[in-house]
Amino acid sequence: MAGPGGPMMGPDSRSMDFKASGKRLLAQFRPERATMYGMIAAGVLSVALSVLGPKILGKATDLLFAGIVGRDMPDGLTKEQAIEGLRAKGEGGMADMLTGVDFTPGEGIDFGAMGEVLLLALGTFLAAGLLMAVATRLSNRAINKTVFRMRGDVQEKLSRLPLSYFDKRQRGEVLSRATNDLDNINQTLQQTVGQLINSLLTIIGVLIMMFWVSPLLALVALVTVPLSFLVATKVGKRSQPQFVQQWKTTGKLNAHIEEMYTGHALVKVFGRQEESAKAFAEQNDQLYEAGFKAQFNSGVMQPLMFFISNLNYVLVAVVGGLRVASGSLSIGDVQAFIQYSRQFSMPLTQVASMANLVQSGVASAERVFEILDAQEQEADPVPGERPARLSGRVEMEHVSFRYALDKPLIEDLSLVVEPGHTVAIVGPTGAGKTTLVNLLMRFYDVTGGRITLDGVDIARMSRDELRAGIGMVLQDTWLFGGTIAENIAYGAAKEVTREEIEEAARAAHADRFVRTLPDGYDTVIDDDGTGVSAGEKQLITIARAFLSDPVILVLDEATSSVDTRTEVLIQKAMARLAHGRTSFVIAHRLSTIRDADTILVMEDGAIVEQGTHDALLAAGGAYARLYAAQFAEAVAEVD
Repeated sequence: MAGPGGPMMGPDSRSMDFKASGKRLLAQFRPERATMYGMIAAGVLSVALSVLGPKILGKATDLLFAGIVGRDMPDGLTKEQAIEGLRAKGEGGMADMLTGVDFTPGEGIDFGAMGEVLLLALGTFLAAGLLMAVATRLSNRAINKTVFRMRGDVQEKLSRLPLSYFDKRQRGEVLSRATNDLDNINQTLQQTVGQLINSLLTIIGVLIMMFWVSPLLALVALVTVPLSFLVATKVGKRSQPQFVQQWKTTGKLNAHIEEMYTGHALVKVFGRQEESAKAFAEQNDQLYEAGFKAQFNSGVMQPLMFFISNLNYVLVAVVGGLRVASGSLSIGDVQAFIQYSRQFSMPLTQVASMANLVQSGVASAERVFEILDAQEQEADPVPGERPARLSGRVEMEHVSFRYALDKPLIEDLSLVVEPGHTVAIVGPTGAGKTTLVNLLMRFYDVTGGRITLDGVDIARMSRDELRAGIGMVLQDTWLFGGTIAENIAYGAAKEVTREEIEEAARAAHADRFVRTLPDGYDTVIDDDGTGVSAGEKQLITIARAFLSDPVILVLDEATSSVDTRTEVLIQKAMARLAHGRTSFVIAHRLSTIRDADTILVMEDGAIVEQGTHDALLAAGGAYARLYAAQFAEAVAEVD
């Protein structure tokens, strides 16, 4: 039977839509537009100054070379006369090269002019560095705020998801998306966003300068760009599916670790350590394989891009040398151009080497978006209705419910519970007892009929308003890391005093054992309740429910983990605290519900009998058979 405890569903197996997920991730930066514009502006100025630097240094090289050439020339000649003299001596090659050099015969190196040029270069690079620091700071600010918002969105989304979402997924897998995947997005953005923008701006700026210096050399430098693009595309397509698989496997492994850690006592009791370790090893191997393939495939890109970069460098050096020899370019311009070719190749290589990070981050982003896109529980009506006076009268009118569309669980159930009455719900496992309470709490919404609280349809009330009037104690206790007093106070909607906490503990008969602990109510326990027994944990959760002072009490096998003496004490406390409150008690041990005002016997989602304990025994129906079976079992245990 499909239900909240049904088979687990793994993460979606579909492949990643890289383009759509990448665009959606970038769209998360919309609230930080002003910061991003400031970052881009600072980046543009920084890159503009950076690409001017080689040109300025090229000017210094030209001054140095012109001084060396002019120093060795006879004084009193003009540049043209000196070049003609070289041609007359048969040195035509040297004459052609010097036509591109601005020298003065007889004059050496102009150190004053060189100093000015070098100071200008130093100031240019310093300003570029400062602007890049500003751009980096703005980038980090925008990224941190964006991921901060995404974490908040995920947290809010998890609170709006229906219980059915968590019933169908492993808890560790969901936690992996909310933690590991968000952390991976943050690291990816920190390592790529600023660098990618800077690289793209650098490519644009360097291209402009290269065409300014020499269009021919610029075209030569661009010859290798299609090859770079082809390599990046091919390698990216091979590594992309592996990154998707890597993070899916990470989620599965985290789910397994979380389950084995939470149930480590059971694993040891039933001797399943070897099987658990084997399952861990298998999933760990799968993660290793996926991670290795993803990193290897994407890691191939960087050496390939370095090879293409060096090929580009050789082409520029050869063609540039020929242009200098012909006098078409100065040595300084070629020096600047070689620097530009490096500046042009480097960002291409950086972009390619970041491909693995980008693909990994987008794969994680898609997993987070799957949570954000999950179907939410129906929104509360605004404004929500509320009873004029909350007394605890519950009425179920022709209620139907099913977990799966083709498998009905509850059909046409009607029930009226008067204020202050205690209703016990009994029946075999899977009869729908807990489901009935889940419908009352609106953990699930009915698929037919309606449930009213004091005449108001609970579907027209806000969930917070509805649940504020209901105190619930489940068979599975839940405690969090903190003191016992903090755990009890968790049930209060407002600030409570220590006296109120202790009063609730006394009402639940928890005060006695709490005071025997070393630090009493200030004893710190972890989320597993280490240091207290299962029965004592149940008493703490019952005290928590009492402190909430609810109009309706819901006890789902609340005494199943306590000993007989404690059970009797709890029953007395329940009888006292249930006065004036509507109580729903789900129990398997029929001896605990003899004093209930009404006992409902459920089978296959329907109420087959209802009445008092004595009346149902006298009727000799389903309840009598259950009671007789438990009595026979008890006698057998005694024998």
